[in-house]
Amino acid sequence: MEEKKLDINSIIGFVLIFGILIYMFWQNKPTPEELEAQEKAKQEQVAAEAKAKEAKQTLVTTAEDYAVGTALDSLQKVAAQNKLGAFAYSATRVSKKETVVETDVFALKFNSKGGYLSEVKLKQFVDYKEKPIYIVKNQNADFNINFGTTDSRIFNTRDLYFEPKVSKNGKNTVVSMKLKVSETKFLEYRYELKPADYMIGFSVKSQGLQDVINSSADINLDWKLKGYRHAKSISYENRYTDIHYEHDEGHADYTGARDADDELEDVTWIGYKQHFFSSVLLTDTPFKKARITAESLVENEEIDTVYTKLFATKLPLELRGGELSESMDWYIGPNDFKVLNAYDKNLDEIVPFGWGIFGIINRYVFMPLFGFLGGFLPYGIAIVVMTILVKILLSFVQYKQFLSQAKMKVLKPELDAIREKHKDNKMKAQQETMALQTKAGASPLSGCLPALIQLPVFYALFQFFPSAFDLRQKSFLWAEDLSSYDTILELPFHIPFYGSHVSLFPILASIAIFFYMRLTTGQNVQAQPQQEGMPDMAKMMKYMMFFSPIMMLFFFNNYASGLSLYYFISNTISIGIILVIKNFILDEDKIHAQIQENKKKPKKESKFQAKMKQMMEQAEQQKQMQQKRKK
Repeated sequence: MEEKKLDINSIIGFVLIFGILIYMFWQNKPTPEELEAQEKAKQEQVAAEAKAKEAKQTLVTTAEDYAVGTALDSLQKVAAQNKLGAFAYSATRVSKKETVVETDVFALKFNSKGGYLSEVKLKQFVDYKEKPIYIVKNQNADFNINFGTTDSRIFNTRDLYFEPKVSKNGKNTVVSMKLKVSETKFLEYRYELKPADYMIGFSVKSQGLQDVINSSADINLDWKLKGYRHAKSISYENRYTDIHYEHDEGHADYTGARDADDELEDVTWIGYKQHFFSSVLLTDTPFKKARITAESLVENEEIDTVYTKLFATKLPLELRGGELSESMDWYIGPNDFKVLNAYDKNLDEIVPFGWGIFGIINRYVFMPLFGFLGGFLPYGIAIVVMTILVKILLSFVQYKQFLSQAKMKVLKPELDAIREKHKDNKMKAQQETMALQTKAGASPLSGCLPALIQLPVFYALFQFFPSAFDLRQKSFLWAEDLSSYDTILELPFHIPFYGSHVSLFPILASIAIFFYMRLTTGQNVQAQPQQEGMPDMAKMMKYMMFFSPIMMLFFFNNYASGLSLYYFISNTISIGIILVIKNFILDEDKIHAQIQENKKKPKKESKFQAKMKQMMEQAEQQKQMQQKRKK
C-alpha cells in the first residue's frame, strides 16, 4: 500500500514540473515585433553570404572551378563569363581529366586541362633499374599556346579545359582535344596514332575564332621538357643529351652538351635528344623563328639526380585567314638509326655518328657491317668479329708503319755517326741525315702517314659504339649492358674523375695499350735522331707510354663497356700483328741490304725535299753570319 502511494506522488510531481515548463515557455515567447526583427536579420545574413560568395567567385575563379560536367547556376555562369570570356562555354564541357589511349608502342594519357600529352610511356623499353621508360610523366613537360582575345584578355591553353573525343580513322586512333567557344567554334589539338609507329600525327587548328583571337597580339607556342634519367651513369648520359634541329632548308645541327640559348630561323624540326630516346616536333611549314634553350640539371655523378636537362622552345605562330592552322608531327621514341632513317625526314642526324668523313664511315661501313653481324651473332661477339675484320683490313697500314720503323733502326748506326761527325754543326748534321734517309728510302714521315690513315677509323668507332642503340641493355661476359660501364667492384668512396666503381674492360684495354705502345713507340723513338732545338722525343714518348694507359683507365671507367671492349680487342690484335710482322715477315738483314742498294742508285729530290734543303742551307748561312757579327 505504501509503494502504490509513492508511485502516485511521483506521477503528480512530473505533471507539475511539465506544467511549470510550459508556463515558462509561454511567458518567454517573442512578441510579433521580435519575430519580425529576427526574420529580417536572417534574410540580411543570407543575402550577405550570397554576395560574398559571388564576389569570391568573380575574383578567384579559374576554369577548374567549373570542371564538373554539369549545368552551372546563374552566379557561376556570371563568374565564368567574367573570368573566361568567350571560353566560359568550355568550362561546362569537361567529363574527366585524363583520356587513356594505348598502341603497340605507346601508353598515353591526355590531360583535359591544357589538352596535351600528360604521360608518354614507351611500352617496349625499360631503364637501368628495369622500370618502364617514361618520356613524359609527373608534370615534367608543358605544351602551351599563349594568345590574346579581342576583348583584351590573355589566355594560356595550359589553364583551360579541352573536351576529349577518341575515334578511329581506319586502323589509326584519333584523339581530338577541343577548347570550345561553342559547338561549332573551337581550338583543336588533333593527335593521330598509327599502330606500331613512334610518329604521331599532330595538328593545331582553330575554327570560327576569327572574332575571338586578337590578330594584332603575339601568339606563341611554348614547349618544355625535363629529360628523365634512364642510364646507370648520369654524367655519361648527360654528355649525349642535347637539342638537335633542322633549319635553313635542310641543314641539321645541334647544341651539344653545353647549356644553350639560341635563336633559329626557318626551323622544320626540333628534337629534345636524350642518350637513347628523343621527343621531336616536326612541321610541314617551317617556323620562321624559334628560340631554344637547354639547361643541365646534373651536378655530378655522386648525386642521384632524376633529370638530365631542361629543354625549352618558343615558337611564334601566325594566323592564316584569322585562324590557327599548323600541321605537325611528333616523334617520341628510340634513337635507333634504322627507325629514324625510315621516316626520310633527316631525323637520322639525331644519331651522333660524327661529322664529315667520320660520319660517312659510320653510316656506310660500320653501321651496315655491325647490323649484319648482329643479325646472327650475340652483340658482344659481333663487336669482337667486327674488330678483327677492321684490323685485318688495316694490317697493311701497320706493316708499312713497322717497315718504316725497321728501316730507321737499321740506319741508326750511320745516323749516329753523322751526328758524331758534325756534333759542332747541328744544321750540317740535319742536312746529311735527310740526304741519307732520302737515298735509303727511309723517311720518318713514311712511319707517320700510316698512323694518320688509321685516325679516321679510330675516331669513327669512338663515335659509333656510344651511339649504337642495338647495344643498349645487351650483355656480354660480366658486362650487363654494353651501352654502359661494366662493374666488377663497387667502391665505398668516390674517386674524382674515376667514379665509385671499378670497370674491368677499361683495365684490360689500358694494359693492351701499354704493351702496344711499348712495341711501337719504343723502337721508333730509339731510331729517331735528336733534332736541334726540338724537345727530347725519347723522353716524351716514354712519358706517353705510361700516361696514355692511365688516361684510358680514368676516362673510360664511365664509358660504354662496348667501346672499351673494342679497344681491348683492337690493341690485342695489333700486338699480335706486330709480333708476326717482326718475327716472321720482316728480315733486318734483307732490309739493310736493300737500303745499301737504294743508296747506290741516284735518287731525284722531290720539290718538297729540295725546298727543305734550301731552307736548311739558308738557315745555316744566317747562323754563320750571326756568328761572324758576334766575333
